[in-house]
Amino acid sequence: MRRLFPVTDHTAAPASAKSAPEGAPESAPEGVAGDREWSLDELADAYAYPAGPPGPADPGGTGAWLRANMVSTLDGAAQHDGRSQPISNATDMRIFGTLRGLADAVVVGAETVRQEGYRPARARDAFAARRAAAGQPPAPAIVVVSASLDLDFSLPLFTAPLTPTYVVTGAAAPSDRMAAAREAGAEVLTAGEGAGADPARVVRALAERGLTRLLTEGGPRMLGQFVAAGALDELCLTVSPLLTAGGAQRIAGGPGLAVPERFVLASVLEESGFLFTRYRRDF
Repeated sequence: MRRLFPVTDHTAAPASAKSAPEGAPESAPEGVAGDREWSLDELADAYAYPAGPPGPADPGGTGAWLRANMVSTLDGAAQHDGRSQPISNATDMRIFGTLRGLADAVVVGAETVRQEGYRPARARDAFAARRAAAGQPPAPAIVVVSASLDLDFSLPLFTAPLTPTYVVTGAAAPSDRMAAAREAGAEVLTAGEGAGADPARVVRALAERGLTRLLTEGGPRMLGQFVAAGALDELCLTVSPLLTAGGAQRIAGGPGLAVPERFVLASVLEESGFLFTRYRRDF
């Protein structure tokens, strides 16, 4: 990464910080120069999960906070040739790793697991002390949400994770597939009465197991379900300076909301034309 420059940053500033002139973009966090590479610690501070009472998306008071991390081209494509990697860059992947380094669990849909070739999350030395201080295991758990459980349970994601993988489904999902998941070593949770899981219940079920810092990496169908359920608290969206045309998916799919839900801008970072934005629910 050559340069990571904060265009605006509305994360909490020190009380002693001087206010910028009205209408001017705020500067980098104190002690962070805009013309050099940010350290992983600085990125982790910038993307830290909020502390405090739960918001409206967590009416049960579990303390859960669900953020999404997605990438989109200028013309709205979330993928190219079925994968997100071609529209990403090294800085996007660095932030991707930081968000994982902060999360208790990474929630993904089964199709994303198949398309992206998901593997277990790995422990990283850069986040070891931070995770230990927060009472987290060395690596986040991967949580796979699936109705059919059409998954290859012989993969390392299920058989050899550093932190046990969760499979979340509905009570009416195929019992033989639930048994296969358990036999492979996965922890199976039911969060719905039908074949599929209810998105809001997914969040609650994970929070009840102490997994409150949640990150979803999609795919678009999974994210769309969280949006429709009113369960998403924060969106970290990388805007890639690329045009693809074609019929690629948007970052969120599925039925639309009757009334669009407003989020507020929390911060914007820029590097080589890529914008790394962060939006939070407008409480």
